[in-house]
Amino acid sequence: MNVPLAERIRPSSLDDIVGQPHLLGVGKPLRKIIESGKIPNMIFYGPSGIGKTTVARIIAENAQMTMHKLNGTSASISDIKQIVAETEMLSGVGGILLYLDEIQYLNKKQQQSLLEYIENGSITLIASTTENPYFYVYNAIISRSTVFEFKPLLPEELLPAIRRAFQISADDLGLTLKLEQGVCEYIAAGCGGDVRKSINTVELCTLSGENDGKTLTVRLDVVKTLTQRSNMRYDRDGDQHYDILSALQKSIRGSDPDAAIHYAARLIEAGDIISLSRRLLVIASEDVGLAYPQAVPIVKACVDSAMQLGLPEARIPLAEAVILLATSPKSNSSYLAMDAALTDVRNSGALDFPRHLQNKHLDGEGAAVKGQHYLYPHNYPNHWVEQQYLPDALVGKRYYEFGENKNEMLAKNYWDGIKKKK
Repeated sequence: MNVPLAERIRPSSLDDIVGQPHLLGVGKPLRKIIESGKIPNMIFYGPSGIGKTTVARIIAENAQMTMHKLNGTSASISDIKQIVAETEMLSGVGGILLYLDEIQYLNKKQQQSLLEYIENGSITLIASTTENPYFYVYNAIISRSTVFEFKPLLPEELLPAIRRAFQISADDLGLTLKLEQGVCEYIAAGCGGDVRKSINTVELCTLSGENDGKTLTVRLDVVKTLTQRSNMRYDRDGDQHYDILSALQKSIRGSDPDAAIHYAARLIEAGDIISLSRRLLVIASEDVGLAYPQAVPIVKACVDSAMQLGLPEARIPLAEAVILLATSPKSNSSYLAMDAALTDVRNSGALDFPRHLQNKHLDGEGAAVKGQHYLYPHNYPNHWVEQQYLPDALVGKRYYEFGENKNEMLAKNYWDGIKKKK
């Protein structure tokens, strides 16, 4: 059977694992747990290809437990019961470790079926998920487990694994290895922190390398051809999607055009200009707002242009919108005013209108006060006259506070002068 290179060179000890120093470094929590040999129920959270399964295998071997692996996409309750039944057999003497990959795909009933077995110690559960476990894993399992977050590897952390993979591939062929300068670095930079992807790329490059019977030569131009599109992490329905959008908005809110254009580029590279466009329209009103209200029509024009152009040209007006928003003055005053007003509406319900604001001009026989008595502001100096607009129960309530920016301060000074405020 042709075993993939990534499987053949899978680390067998903690010291061979690349990355995850916050968990597996000397003295770090997960490493200390593994070395103790007393394994609690755990949830490994993080993107695929960064060592979750490998660590689970090492844990089982170190604790001398029998490991069974199920995948949430295909596992059933009967599969779980079959594994539990093994606890009464010789193979279960040292304990059973159930590694449940992609636990988020199990429904609530299936997840609940695990509770009895992890509570009475029949099995030790290590579940892994690429999605936020606090959203996708049943709360009772979360409360009985320790969550460890695995992170994508940095390019420099991937380099040792890539070099080792190339060397093993050449040794398997009985050839001397010759790598053109920059080959390993290019693969490390283009695999999105995914060890498995980087090793699979090595295998592909090895198969495409120049073999003269003595030397295996891998050239940089061949590597670039085989990895034309960056293997970045992006899932339109997963955490990465929302993380990138969040990072984009927070970078624009923080007025960092370089970071903002970086996250926008990741969305464009993934071909997701719709999500990018929608978020830019939100940012124009939520974060720039009244400090530069012209940003809204400008961003709308950029988004419309991008939709008409399509990729790759769409990147040009979208870049303009991103940089405009990142470098604009900021105000969330209108956003805060609306949220405060919504809170009162939800808490107070439908309050009565002041009589003079109602859309009627005739009073019934039982009306205590006859006449609407509405004051038409345009009939007064500066087109303003003092009168009550809020419902009686909210008189004096302030929702909007002028933002401390040039545009809103000009408006404040204008109205302060007219309303004789000091």
